[in-house]
Amino acid sequence: MKFARFILPVVAAFAIAGQAVAAEKFKVGYLRVMDDAQAIAAYEGGYYKKHGLDVELVEFKSGTDLIKAIVGGQLDTGVLGFTNAASWSSKGADLKVVGGAQHGFHAIVVRDDADIKDVAGLKGRTLASQKEGSTADTVLRGVVLKDAGLKADDLTIMGVSPQVAVQSLVGKRVEAAFLFEPQARIAQLVAPVTQIYEIGEVWPFPCMVVITSGDTLKKRKEDVWKSLDAQRDAIDLLQNKPEEAAKLIAGYFISEPTLKTLKHGEVPREDIIRDAIKSQTFSPILTDKEQARMQEIADIMQGQGALKTRDGQPFNVSTIIDLEWQKARNL
Repeated sequence: MKFARFILPVVAAFAIAGQAVAAEKFKVGYLRVMDDAQAIAAYEGGYYKKHGLDVELVEFKSGTDLIKAIVGGQLDTGVLGFTNAASWSSKGADLKVVGGAQHGFHAIVVRDDADIKDVAGLKGRTLASQKEGSTADTVLRGVVLKDAGLKADDLTIMGVSPQVAVQSLVGKRVEAAFLFEPQARIAQLVAPVTQIYEIGEVWPFPCMVVITSGDTLKKRKEDVWKSLDAQRDAIDLLQNKPEEAAKLIAGYFISEPTLKTLKHGEVPREDIIRDAIKSQTFSPILTDKEQARMQEIADIMQGQGALKTRDGQPFNVSTIIDLEWQKARNL
């Protein structure tokens, strides 16, 4: 009995320790778009492990679902649109933007038989874009259409996934689409479409950022920083060795080894993703200019009624930005 009284607490202690070890898995959320390539490449390239993290990569269909998981504590970090953090923070959620990811690449492609020459030509037409309230939708309505002298109700906007948008172009259900990569590139290979606009060329902005909860940052700051170190390594790979990066991540975007195209026959998926990577600008940091642009986006959201603060005052982006990792790494 004395032995039992001694050994049982020891066994229990080991069991509790085992549970603690199991709980150390670090969960990173992502969307299956090129904007999140750093999270995917960091996982497939072994960079998280290199920095001592046991990461579970969790896919989400929308930024809304991803941010809910961060708020609810099911995820430690996620790579997603800044507008999600702003919207939820304005409602009282404790969220922090801790790093950069990708600068906004959103292209408008139009069917060749639609005879649309510019953005103004979208009037009266049907455009496939992201869901209302998303980062893409915010800049579409608040920047792209506005600069062309259009309002959202001047055309029909379908809020769908990028994959459905491409299918809608092929099936002639829409005349145009506002797309991320690699869907913008894929659309131009599988449908008779032409790109007429790319917002990054005229209004660059930090589209995707790394978001975590204030609670996670307090409890697991070292792990959050390790994940940022890993993603920084992945960004170096994407920017400097796109061919190698494409081999790691191509399967996430194109299931088959090749893609059947209209003009070039079967094209290896690695070639398509390599070119898509080259069109992007990834950065692990947020510059002063980018933070100012984030404030502009928040102001646009408030003007659209998509972001409402409790006191009715302008939303201050600086309240949710934590660049301690960036400063500590002298970036």
